[in-house]
Amino acid sequence: MFTKILIANRGEIACRVIKTARKMGIATVAVYSEADKNARHVALADEAVCIGPAASRLSYLVQDNIIAACKQTGAQAVHPGYGFLSENAGFAKRLEEEGIAFVGPKHHSIAAMGDKIESKKLAGSAGVNCIPGYNEAIDLPEQAVEIAQGIGYPVMIKASAGGGGKGLRVAHNDKEAFEGFTSCRNEARNSFGDDRVFIEKFVEEPRHIEIQVLGDSQGNVVYLHERECSIQRRHQKVIEEAPSPFITDATRQAMGEQAVQLAKAVQYQSAGTVEFVVGKDQSFYFLEMNTRLQVEHPVTELITGLDLVEQMIRVAAGEPLAFKQANIKKEGWAIECRINAEDPLRNFLPSTGRLVKFAPPAQTLFAGEMNAAIKTVRAELVEAPVAMHTSPSTSSWRTDNGVSGGVRVDTGVQEGGEIPMHYDSMICKLIVHGTDRADAIAKMSAALNQFVIRGISSNIGFQSALMAHPEFQSGTFNTGFIAANYPKGFTRESVVKTDSHLMLAAAVIAHHVYQMQTSLTTGQINAALGAGVTTREDWVASIGGAQTVIGLKQNASYYEIALSGKTLTIQTDWHIGHVLMSGTVDGMPFDVQIERVGLAYHVVHSGAADVVHVFSPQIAALAALMPIKTAPDMSKFVLSPMPGLLVDIAVKVGQTVQAGERVAVIEAMKMENVLFAAADGVVAEVLPQQGDSLNVDQMIVRFA
Repeated sequence: MFTKILIANRGEIACRVIKTARKMGIATVAVYSEADKNARHVALADEAVCIGPAASRLSYLVQDNIIAACKQTGAQAVHPGYGFLSENAGFAKRLEEEGIAFVGPKHHSIAAMGDKIESKKLAGSAGVNCIPGYNEAIDLPEQAVEIAQGIGYPVMIKASAGGGGKGLRVAHNDKEAFEGFTSCRNEARNSFGDDRVFIEKFVEEPRHIEIQVLGDSQGNVVYLHERECSIQRRHQKVIEEAPSPFITDATRQAMGEQAVQLAKAVQYQSAGTVEFVVGKDQSFYFLEMNTRLQVEHPVTELITGLDLVEQMIRVAAGEPLAFKQANIKKEGWAIECRINAEDPLRNFLPSTGRLVKFAPPAQTLFAGEMNAAIKTVRAELVEAPVAMHTSPSTSSWRTDNGVSGGVRVDTGVQEGGEIPMHYDSMICKLIVHGTDRADAIAKMSAALNQFVIRGISSNIGFQSALMAHPEFQSGTFNTGFIAANYPKGFTRESVVKTDSHLMLAAAVIAHHVYQMQTSLTTGQINAALGAGVTTREDWVASIGGAQTVIGLKQNASYYEIALSGKTLTIQTDWHIGHVLMSGTVDGMPFDVQIERVGLAYHVVHSGAADVVHVFSPQIAALAALMPIKTAPDMSKFVLSPMPGLLVDIAVKVGQTVQAGERVAVIEAMKMENVLFAAADGVVAEVLPQQGDSLNVDQMIVRFA
């Protein structure tokens, strides 16, 4: 076994690998860019080496620097995580030539599956169902349009070396095919250094379901069931779960067996994922094979009890798998939400800056460690004792005592840290495990309500809204779910408020606490407080002009809130300075995030967010007479909606521009964001130059 491993990555996945390595008694080496010198993964590792400037192409993608760090520290192996060099066959081969183990598949397997065009041909020869398409590199947008017409719209335009939603577009007509081809090529060239693009048929109402495989150097390959990854936005996964609520046992077995066939065909060693698109009739087609650890691997770990990072390390060290296909269990249900630094209310634009507050929900499950219910290895799991599994800390199988479930947070950030613009937008992964799907959804909803992030925007509210959506809860969704249900993007109005009374009650309780604090400070405390009871029957809570009369009675250990003909009994010990208000309402637990901003209370719960004013009747009457301030007209300006790099300006002074016409392109967090004109006009001024770094709301173009 290795004694020291270098992690050629950053952020959450670097921290994840460090945790398992530490459990196994293996020392770790972190590498970092100049922008990451104070990052969490640097602090967690036993050693750390700076490998270059902030830009990935000058640091995390420089193979020479990583190999030099291995030699400098004596690291015997490299775990690449995901992204960056994780699927770079040349890097894996160079490590092998240098006598350094690559904790992943052999370079020939990466090469075979890393090219999406060639992998489809190989999959077909291995007996795997393949989707119709044109599996050769396309050179010109005109050629892309012609091929798309031949296949029949809609089509999927994909970068051969793509991944993570980059270099991918869906086209429904010639115009979208032409423009989509160009964008895919640009993103692929910038992200992967490979601008080859191909086209395949887009299966309508598809589900994205993937099979986790695991192989060793002795030729053994197993599949660890499936993950449902159909909840996507712009082809990037948002929520993953295991198992899938859709496929049958027969489909699961057929997909698993085909995934194993493909893995064996390329002599696959390590953890990998075979992705399929699945139709309404449970027909399934090969999409691609990811020759690396997936972002969503925790959900597989929680239903099987296996530590996939540990398995990768053991396979890289030459050890055989200690179990067979029949031994792999599937217990309970796991769901993962990707918590990203983005603003859902501004079309999911990236958000960068300092994490002023980062308070995840309490964890009961931890990366690299066993579920509390996993105590021993059942004797029947392996046919003969295997020396490598004698330590209880590496025995990751559940007993017959049931499933404990719980919450896990995999993150690479910490409070006070920076979210830089140079890398992807993921802050952390929130994962829950429950006895069944309904239990897992309930646990995730509660965990999202408890998760407090301030200083930057996050997608927590959006994730909460998805958890509460009837189609998600019923499992009747496909990859078009978000586009269909949020056609104009995510707005406050698109959230179904299931607990509006609770949000109003929370605001009134907070206001009462502030009033009591003021009374104590000024010596005007109500005499009734001495008896343990304070009452106010006529508070007026106002949301967007709509007013509700609310009565509050405080007893020694609970509040009685009267509103809309109902009385809520609420227990909470919330006090000033806390963002999270937790407690019970009529005996049921609740979590609401509440902050006082000026004279208002910002209340957030289950994806809904409201600004609540609480007034006395006299002040409420006066507030209703106040005029509403209108927003200024900004239609003559194109402003930068995010911090980023201005990679293209498509207009010039004096040019006539029509509404919807391309104006500029900003690159942020490894994604291209195209800005369009909101109205017809003539360009009067272009302020920045191509290559400039932009701030939020910085003016790019002014129209006459």
